[in-house]
Amino acid sequence: MKRPLVVKFGSSLVVDPSGRPRRALLRARADELAAIVADGIPVCIVSSGAIALGLRRLGTTKRPTSLPRLQAASALGQAALQRAWQDALRPHGLETAQILLTGAEIAERRAYVNARRALSALFSLGAIPVVNENDATATDEISFGDNDALAAQVAVLVQARMLVLLTSVPGVLAEPTGAGAVVIEDGAAARAATFGARSTHGSGGMESKVAAAELAAGAGIPTVIAGGRDDGVLTGLLAGRPGGTRFSAAPEPAPAFKLWLRHGKRIGGRIHVDAGARRALVESGASLLAVGVSTTEGGFRAGDGVELVDHEGVVFGRGIASVDATELAGRPSGVEAVHRDRLALIESAPLEHGTD
Repeated sequence: MKRPLVVKFGSSLVVDPSGRPRRALLRARADELAAIVADGIPVCIVSSGAIALGLRRLGTTKRPTSLPRLQAASALGQAALQRAWQDALRPHGLETAQILLTGAEIAERRAYVNARRALSALFSLGAIPVVNENDATATDEISFGDNDALAAQVAVLVQARMLVLLTSVPGVLAEPTGAGAVVIEDGAAARAATFGARSTHGSGGMESKVAAAELAAGAGIPTVIAGGRDDGVLTGLLAGRPGGTRFSAAPEPAPAFKLWLRHGKRIGGRIHVDAGARRALVESGASLLAVGVSTTEGGFRAGDGVELVDHEGVVFGRGIASVDATELAGRPSGVEAVHRDRLALIESAPLEHGTD
């Protein structure tokens, strides 16, 4: 099976100012998605809009600030969101499936693998999963924060061929306002842009889209931030035609487990290591032993995710703790802090040879 395309739709594309689905826009994009599926490429939709659609049911147009009201709006609007996508895709004979995720499913390895298998089964059936965050039950501790981050995580989860973040503007703009705004085509320059305000209905904004694009691209997935109202936007991007702001994929993506360690596993603390331990980890692929641990942060337990920090304060790796933080006090000999098979290195400052 070919690698899937993941497309994220922002709330402003899905829902109009009156709180109703933009059915014409959804039908237009559904036409493209159907053509892509017909070419044998699986498609996964990450769609915002549940809260925006639920606001009308609450009798308001203003996004609530309290968590219970947000959860109520999401619960009321989620069915309408799924129905809108079903209505758009059904004329093409495509089945849609609803997948609701929280950060807990991404952080726990078994749930992560199960989610990937479920999505893979749906792809093999020719169905289009419509993914959203489970806002009705998510709390701050297990929330993705916005659907841009969720889309990036889903793209990593399914090892997508491309992630497309569709928005109401044609890409990252050099200036967020003004009729003559210029699109920044190279994602490497996007971080320096001046980001405008969030949309009325959405929880993210252009800055969150850039962060999500950088995460996915770092995992080896080419990513584009583009305008969702343009005719042929998705088929054009897949064909390599210019458009939007493009983030090039990292040349050497890590295996799936390492990607999960870097981007999925929730971090419960930090382990600071000395220069010798850092060299052993980076140059020799060794496990981290307690003797190389300088200090720890956070009361993490065995099995928790931890960041590895070098003697200069630079985070250079993530892994799964083999023991509780308390067992590393005093740098006991023979105790393994993080096994090399449960460790993923990330970009960091160059090694300083000769220091100890």
